[in-house]
Amino acid sequence: MSEIERKICIVTGSNSGIGKETALALARMDATVVMVVRNLERGKRAQAEIAANSGNSSTDLMICDLSSIDSIRQFADKFKVKYDRLDVLINNAGAVFSQRQTTVDGFERTLSVNYLAPFLLTQELLPLLKSSAPSRVINFSSGLHRSAKIDLKDLQSEGKYDGMRAYAAAKLMVIMFTYEQARRLEGTEITVNVVLPGFVATNLGRNTGSFRQSLMFKLVRPFQISAKKAAVTPVFLASSGEVEGVTGKCFSKMKEVRTSEASYDQQMQRTLWNTTAKLLGLSALSEG
Repeated sequence: MSEIERKICIVTGSNSGIGKETALALARMDATVVMVVRNLERGKRAQAEIAANSGNSSTDLMICDLSSIDSIRQFADKFKVKYDRLDVLINNAGAVFSQRQTTVDGFERTLSVNYLAPFLLTQELLPLLKSSAPSRVINFSSGLHRSAKIDLKDLQSEGKYDGMRAYAAAKLMVIMFTYEQARRLEGTEITVNVVLPGFVATNLGRNTGSFRQSLMFKLVRPFQISAKKAAVTPVFLASSGEVEGVTGKCFSKMKEVRTSEASYDQQMQRTLWNTTAKLLGLSALSEG
């Protein structure tokens, strides 16, 4: 019996790219994989492919719009009714938008999908993760975080907006959230780690809305690694006994790596956490 067999794993954004390959790999290891997607039809196609290629019929599909607070909370409530445990939460979903957009909640969309969504989803599912411990949370960042700066006075990019700059900042926030969350969960047997998947050929640039940026993503595709190769590290973190108890770390190519110096600023981590909690109406989380 493998480390992950029969365990329940959520993978967000699992209808394509790294998320799909991660879901497939875990399904092949006989995990119960809950695919969280926004589009039902694309999700059904991916689910059918994963079931056929893994021989695992216990793959589940659930719908959630990660740009909507209500949708995230509704999904979490439905999940908790349907399942009595959660062993692994993989916050994979991400997107880049070349033009500034706002969500139904009034948040800038790049910030919302890439950072606020995994922050909120993790908090909503935390009671189940605690009752299922030992359990694991795996977040996705990007090497672009190294060039990012966080402007607490303009988290919503209401000043000058640049899609890739907003994406890089959101991915730096994901790393800082990971480190802060891990520290807050010490002693609970919940581990929280982050992945730098590398320069990967995915559909990330599909939502940019910019011909120039879409063309750029196509031109660099020959130099990118496959989503299958990129999925190796999150699968390792989800399933391997080698990382049991390891928390608050960043991994790339199945090895621990250092992130940017800015990401280790604990005061900034706490300030960002408190600001985010207030932004999402989770004032109780700002304590501690």
